[in-house]
Amino acid sequence: MEISSSSTEVTEILASHTTTSSNGILAAIIIALSVPFLTQNAFAGGIKGKVRLSDRSSSAGTVVYIEHVDSTFKPPADPVVMDQKDMKFIPHVLAIVAGTTVKFTNSDNVLHNVFTPSQCAGSFDLGTWPKGESRSHVFTEPDCFSIILCNVHPQMQAWIAVLQNPYYTMVNKDGSFEIRNVPARHYLLKAWHGFYQDGSAEVDVTESGTVVENFTLQR
Repeated sequence: MEISSSSTEVTEILASHTTTSSNGILAAIIIALSVPFLTQNAFAGGIKGKVRLSDRSSSAGTVVYIEHVDSTFKPPADPVVMDQKDMKFIPHVLAIVAGTTVKFTNSDNVLHNVFTPSQCAGSFDLGTWPKGESRSHVFTEPDCFSIILCNVHPQMQAWIAVLQNPYYTMVNKDGSFEIRNVPARHYLLKAWHGFYQDGSAEVDVTESGTVVENFTLQR
C-alpha cells in the first residue's frame, strides 16, 4: 500500500507535534487516510471469457452476470429507456439492477402497447399510446427475466433482465465479454439467453488479475 505525498506530509506534521499521550489519535488519522487506498485495491479483479450458442454464430442478446454479491445496490436515479422504433423494441435485451425504473417510449407513427405476463415483474399492462408519449414501470424483483410484448404487434418482443447487483455485461456478437472492478471473492457466474438453457460456473476473483470463464449454451 502507498499513501499519497499529501497524506504523508499531513502525517509528518502531526507526528512532529505529537506527544506520547496522543499516539492513539495519530494512529487513527493514519488509518483513516489509508482506507480509500485499501478500498480501491480490493476492487481490482475482473472476469472475462466467451459465450457460444450451440446452434448460432452470434451470441448477441446474452447476459453474463454474478448471481449474488453480499451488499446492497442503489438503482440509477434516472429511468432507463426501452424504445419502440421501426416495429422493434430497442434494445432487444436490457439488463438492469433491481429497483430501476424503465421508461418505455414510442418513436413509431403507430400506436404501441407494452405488457408482460411474467409474474416476477408484476404481470403489468401499461396500455396503448401514440408516438412521442411514454409509460414507465419499476422492476423491483431481482433474478427476474421478464419478456416484454406489444399486444398491437404480436411479432414484437424483448427481454428485461433484473439483477441483484451491477456486476453484469451484455455479450458482444463474437461472444466475448468482460466484467471489470469486481470485489475479490468467490461467486456464482451465470450466462443467460432467452431461448437457451442457463450456463453457470463458480469463480474465485482475486484482488488483481482476471479470471477466464467460457460458456456454451444449449437449447
